[in-house]
Amino acid sequence: MKLITSTTFFVLFLAIAVTGQTASPTPRIFSPQTLAELRIIRDEALKTRYAYEKTGFMSNNIGPRLSGSAQAARAVEWVAEEMRQLGLEVRLQELRVPHWVRGIETGELIEFPGMAPGTTQKVVLTALGGSIATPAKGLTAEVVVVDSWDDLERLGREGVTGKVVLFNAKFDRRLAESGFGLQAYAQVVQYRSRGAIEAARLGAVGSLVRSAGASQMRLPHTGGLRYEASVPRIPGAAVTYEDADMIAYLSRIGKVRIRLLLTPQTLPEAISHNVIADLKGSERPGEIVIVSGHLDSWDLGTGALDDACGVAVAMQVPYLLNKLRLRPKRTIRVIAYMNEENGLVGGNEYARAEEAKIIDHFAAIESDLGASRPLGLLFAGDRDALPFFDPILDVLRGHGAGMIRMEGGVGADIDPLTRRGVPSFAPWFDTRSYFKYHHTAADTFDKIDPDDLAKVGSVMAVLAYGLANMEQQLPR
Repeated sequence: MKLITSTTFFVLFLAIAVTGQTASPTPRIFSPQTLAELRIIRDEALKTRYAYEKTGFMSNNIGPRLSGSAQAARAVEWVAEEMRQLGLEVRLQELRVPHWVRGIETGELIEFPGMAPGTTQKVVLTALGGSIATPAKGLTAEVVVVDSWDDLERLGREGVTGKVVLFNAKFDRRLAESGFGLQAYAQVVQYRSRGAIEAARLGAVGSLVRSAGASQMRLPHTGGLRYEASVPRIPGAAVTYEDADMIAYLSRIGKVRIRLLLTPQTLPEAISHNVIADLKGSERPGEIVIVSGHLDSWDLGTGALDDACGVAVAMQVPYLLNKLRLRPKRTIRVIAYMNEENGLVGGNEYARAEEAKIIDHFAAIESDLGASRPLGLLFAGDRDALPFFDPILDVLRGHGAGMIRMEGGVGADIDPLTRRGVPSFAPWFDTRSYFKYHHTAADTFDKIDPDDLAKVGSVMAVLAYGLANMEQQLPR
């Protein structure tokens, strides 16, 4: 998952929570038959292990799926075939995606106060996605530490030129532990995305960032950085929580110099695909309800939480409906997006291709914040639509997922649709633990709790079928 916009996260931080106890819904939003079927879907979703098994295959059998990689291509083929086996109409939307490969990444402090003669101090780090390489023999420079943009500006060109800047903005672990992991992430991810630009603008030769996550197991968090055409490009990497603290400690005492070797490459764009699979509606096949996740992942772990499980719960929707012999009135469209992590090509290209048919998109759902216990729904759309969802929330309260909260945006890949007026949804997760693993080598299948994932799958399936069978159009 990646930051959509700073504005979106500001809205996210100020989101209004409601519990579903809204005004009485407009009559005949759901038929009695649909309401009965929603409960059947909920209960069946809690029993099945389909999404859990598919998450395991994507994570363990296919592995990390950074766009342009052989594993990403294999994942496209596999999801398409799985959907064909369920009888869906499948097409592959061709994309041109970034192809960045990591290479070697090492760091060591070669000068610092009190060091033993002839020694160095290892720094655990990882290149940020899209970073350029250091010179072939590495980069050696003094490190300056800043906690904020204001600190950087106070140093100015005189204090930054020729140096490596470490952005030491701390992820607020207590905020995350209080249930606001995404908000804690939003506060610090800006330094990862723009640090190399702002440091280079003042003459820096390299940019380091304190990992934008909660892990204290000396695990660096990767993620994308950005460059601007008018500013020189410099290499960028993330250091661990512990190593950021160490460098900051040493810098308060005296001069610190670091040697970095990063050998990433940006190769020519690769051809890849969105997987688009339709379970055709029985009465209004031209109206579409999207269920989705993103197929690509970062390359340090195996992308189980981010976002194999999101793709898997989307795939599980037609599996459940087929098993229960239920046919939605509107078409349910499964989309496995490509290139969410380092480009958002899949989401943007889908919206662009469907521009003339946006009005036919009844709703869009995306799951891209892991697989912890769901609390309910996140909704981006017209506030007047809230009463329509009360019957769905009543069903989901059966396993503790009966709340709804309004947001400015709910998913990176469906955000282009949201901005075009499509009512958009995501599971509302407990994010207290997610950012311990997000974008790290620890994002692996063992972090998936099958019971929690079953509840996520239940939220996705009940919501998708409810929207597909709604008797009225949603306000938008």
